[in-house]
Amino acid sequence: MESPTPSPSSSSSAKTRRVSPWPDRIFFGLVIAVGAFVIALAVAIVVILVYNSEQSIRVFGWGFFYGTEWSVQYQVFNVVPFVVGTLLTSSLALLIAVPLALGTAIFITTQAPRWARGPIGTAIELLAAVPSVIYGFWGLYVVHPYMAQTVEPKLQSTLGWTGLFSGTPVGLDVLTASVILAVMVVPTISAVSRDTLAAVPAAQKEAALSLGATDWETTRIAMLPYARSGIVGGVILGLGRALGETMAVIMVIGNAEKVPTSLFSSGSTISTLIATQLLSNSGPLQISAILECGLVLMLISLLVNVAARLLVWRVTKGAGTVLA
Repeated sequence: MESPTPSPSSSSSAKTRRVSPWPDRIFFGLVIAVGAFVIALAVAIVVILVYNSEQSIRVFGWGFFYGTEWSVQYQVFNVVPFVVGTLLTSSLALLIAVPLALGTAIFITTQAPRWARGPIGTAIELLAAVPSVIYGFWGLYVVHPYMAQTVEPKLQSTLGWTGLFSGTPVGLDVLTASVILAVMVVPTISAVSRDTLAAVPAAQKEAALSLGATDWETTRIAMLPYARSGIVGGVILGLGRALGETMAVIMVIGNAEKVPTSLFSSGSTISTLIATQLLSNSGPLQISAILECGLVLMLISLLVNVAARLLVWRVTKGAGTVLA
């Protein structure tokens, strides 16, 4: 009596059952370990900063966050001048950079000839690869004299009544640092915005054009709402670079340990403070205060990222509603 021949389905099932589960387990174990390591590293950085800031926290308490004096001579340290400098330069840099970057992205995506889009985009992206110290030298030897001799005097004579442009135009100030930062973040915002605009479905643009919309109306109605979340993401990436930039800002901001009273005032950011004073300190209290400033910068970055995620979520939700 012949034995029954196993069917192809039963043999394939047997092969499936014989497959070892260990590769999947090892893979997922490695992925989980890498993710846990990154989280642990972030937590460790915060713990180290908090631990080494203990002396400053104990001596200055909450006054560290609202005092305006940073005096090595009197051993009085407060973070407000550097928080103001950081937020002021970053905000002004975005105010300058976003229109330039978005306009560049729209030009490359909609108006530039096809043969020129690649070279122009590559040239802009190369600006992001330039070391920050090179931007600093350019700002110190090219932008600084031009700002001091031409731009700032004209701004003062025209808009000095606003109070934003009071003081002596010297070119090494918050305004010049903001201009340099703007040039540095334009490639990041432009690249992300360009990729997002290029991802807009062709049918959506063609539908707007078929209804008689002009190029501007097509961009405004059909493209920008669809790409809003990506554009906002690019802006946040640019803001992140502006908040943490050090070398270029050190060379043009003046490095004054005071709250800027106008855009022509010298100032400092938290990053420049850490770079200039951490190694040339006057004792443990100053080191502790500098590290507490680093902790404040991490807190600002965290708040910016949380706000960015909420903004992107709202923008994406709003865009989905409009498109629906």
